[in-house]
Amino acid sequence: MHGLASKRVAGAVIAAAALAACIPQAKPKPGAIRINENPYPSTYRAYPGAVTVIRNATILDGEGGRIEAGTVVLADGKVQAVGGADIAAPAGAYEIDAAGRYVTPGIIDVHSHLGDYPSPGTASHSDGNEATSPARPEVWAEHSVWPQDPGFSRALANGGVTSLQILPGSANLFGGRSVTLKNVPARTMQGMKFPGAPYGLKMACGENPKRVYGGKGQMPATRMGNIAYVRQTWAKAQEYRRKWRKYETAGGEIPARDLAMDTLRGVLDGKILIHNHCYRADEMAIMIDVAKEFGYKIASFQHGVEAYKVADLMRENGICGALWADWYGFKMESYDAINENIAFVHNAGACAIVHSDDPNGIQRLNQEAAKAMAAGRRAGINISEEVAWTWLSANPARSLGIFDQTGSLKPGKMADVVLWNGNPFSAYTRPERVWIDGTLLYDAANPRLRPVSDFELGQPGEGDVK
Repeated sequence: MHGLASKRVAGAVIAAAALAACIPQAKPKPGAIRINENPYPSTYRAYPGAVTVIRNATILDGEGGRIEAGTVVLADGKVQAVGGADIAAPAGAYEIDAAGRYVTPGIIDVHSHLGDYPSPGTASHSDGNEATSPARPEVWAEHSVWPQDPGFSRALANGGVTSLQILPGSANLFGGRSVTLKNVPARTMQGMKFPGAPYGLKMACGENPKRVYGGKGQMPATRMGNIAYVRQTWAKAQEYRRKWRKYETAGGEIPARDLAMDTLRGVLDGKILIHNHCYRADEMAIMIDVAKEFGYKIASFQHGVEAYKVADLMRENGICGALWADWYGFKMESYDAINENIAFVHNAGACAIVHSDDPNGIQRLNQEAAKAMAAGRRAGINISEEVAWTWLSANPARSLGIFDQTGSLKPGKMADVVLWNGNPFSAYTRPERVWIDGTLLYDAANPRLRPVSDFELGQPGEGDVK
């Protein structure tokens, strides 16, 4: 086709194209399928409580405030009022004279394996490490939680712990999702599940992943292998998120569902918080760079025995340090610790937390905070008791994304409260009473108010009152 004929055809094509451009095009339909992000919702309901007024106590409010001879009012599951002796009691309130004693917010432990490694500690109860691949973000710690673990009531009665985060273990680079629980008796995990708390993702760096998988002759066997595996996994997660976003906005073929990538996408979208097991300062700095490379945020470094070396980086990046007072030296990456670690991190302006990672340590977190406070004072840092208590309640709540609900004694917050029979920084002091959502769940003077799990019934031990 040449000459005039070809020109006529070309003209027709151009005209058709111009006509098509004038016809409104139908907008692509977004994909209708959405992934259920909360398939195991909390069924927690507070136990019924009484209107309670605690008077004449030394109050540490959890945010750095202190009131002598103070008053706290609990009603309808909430802290109703906090102040001096002039606060009036609601009609019909039960009043407690707490002279000589302390009132604090309940302790929150951000690193626990209760329920996943319950007591008795037998192999059949070992459900905390899915050590079958370096990356297992698809597993959820809540699906291993055994609500009958007697450790929960020990943490409540001996430690004043009212909320806790249950994490998978640290065998994997990506260990799985964590869950935050209220420390209440319940038949099911969901009956303990903290309402509205965001999920966390446990990550680990350093010796554990390379030892577990290098010992099996597979990657990672080195620290550089750790980081390479982590980066490759996040690259896959970015691609997974891109496919789902494209489908959700423009429709088309539904991407294949991947439970592991669902968790990582939740992190990239800012819905799931990273809690990163790391000991060495250089590794924490690298993990901050990895987070920036792939566009997510780290909520906390867990253990962090060298956190004092990078406290400025933690402050600048808004990362909390969940730390021990003086537990270290049990492996090379935990070697270079100092007793002033928590105090130095706090003094640098970063968010400091006292954590346990231990079924016995969780019963003594007030004493751990006392040791850290004393170490800081010996180093010349003036840390008051009221400020040290932020390491046990407000800062843990912030790192878990629940500070708007609990972690301090402010009107409107959950009435998660401990009455101590003396100064809680003393080794001789114990919880006298513990309330969760305004309900008295432990009273040292009342054997009927000491939680006992079904597992313990019929198995009395020496000195038991159950």
